[in-house]
Amino acid sequence: MNFGDNEFPVVTVGTSSAEMQTTYPATIKGMQDVEIRPKISGFLTRVNVHEGQSVAAGQTIFVIDNETYQAAVRQAQAAVNQCRATIATAESGLATAKLQYENSQQLHANGVIGDFELQSSRNSFNSAQAQVNQAKAALGQAEASLASARETLSFCYVKSPASGVVGSLPYKVGALVSAQSTPALTTVSNISQMEIYFSMTEKDILELTKSAGGLNAAVNSYPPVRLKLADGTMYPYEGRVVKVSGVIDAATGTVSMIARFPNPERLLKSGGSGSVVVQRSNSSAIVIPQSSVLSVQDKKFVYVMGADKKVKYTEITVDPQNDGNNFIVTSGLKSGDKYVTNGLAKLSDGMEIVPITPENYQKKIDEAGKQGTDGSAKGFVDAMTGKK
Repeated sequence: MNFGDNEFPVVTVGTSSAEMQTTYPATIKGMQDVEIRPKISGFLTRVNVHEGQSVAAGQTIFVIDNETYQAAVRQAQAAVNQCRATIATAESGLATAKLQYENSQQLHANGVIGDFELQSSRNSFNSAQAQVNQAKAALGQAEASLASARETLSFCYVKSPASGVVGSLPYKVGALVSAQSTPALTTVSNISQMEIYFSMTEKDILELTKSAGGLNAAVNSYPPVRLKLADGTMYPYEGRVVKVSGVIDAATGTVSMIARFPNPERLLKSGGSGSVVVQRSNSSAIVIPQSSVLSVQDKKFVYVMGADKKVKYTEITVDPQNDGNNFIVTSGLKSGDKYVTNGLAKLSDGMEIVPITPENYQKKIDEAGKQGTDGSAKGFVDAMTGKK
């Protein structure tokens, strides 16, 4: 066996089953994140919750100074009471005017009084009726004012519109707050389930939609997804993709997607970050050792042997996710191609080689090693393996 052998191990590309995964940066949000803002301006007199506390829908979480609004309610209630008293007086006068009018009608029928007296009695009755109607209208206005005053007073008691967990509390007792306050009083997040927002490229979405036969079918058939947390650990529960935006972001060329994850231990927090991991099975994947691939900057190449036994320096693309030992080739190689697995440093584009099996190649190296430890043997092994 000569030092200058042109023999290199060559393997025919085949396909095999492989588990592939793709990761996407993700943002974690609660099912419902509600900013809590007051409807009125005033000074905080009570903060009834603490950060991270669970609250129920309708629970009072803040109280705003309400002395002025309580006084407005008392004033409106007094106006209502006054209107009701006025109505009672007017109705009493109406009853009297009615009796007088009915009596005048009998007297007029008997010829005791004339038309003028009857008309005067009718006018008195109509006037009493008008006073009752006017008093009732005033009562309606007063009751509306009372309802408005009570509603305004209720705004002093800021309640949670939804069940969830209280976020940060930037304001303390004594702070002046209003509907325009920035930031909000707090945020209540429903975190029983979490929505994980991530984006897929337009190309991936098109492939997914075509293979599934439509966007809705693609969502329904999308495999369960996993979540890698910010500390690098995997979240123990799987999630499901539930929504896909129908609009492509022109700035990024991506489509927003939402996956929903259960959160029974409340490990996930709204506003957190992580990575969505999508597992895919490929029954016809092309898997090659990383040692057979040359990396030049961000590109990858292999030496493919043609029918004339000359090698061609061929660029390939691989799945970004790998196990550290092998690459899954996505383009550049096809089943039946032949590529060189070792000794790549000795090869050049267009070079003619003598193909041998990887087993024979390894046997030659082993035999060379047994010949001794002198420089010539070491040089042969280094030459065979491509070492400098």
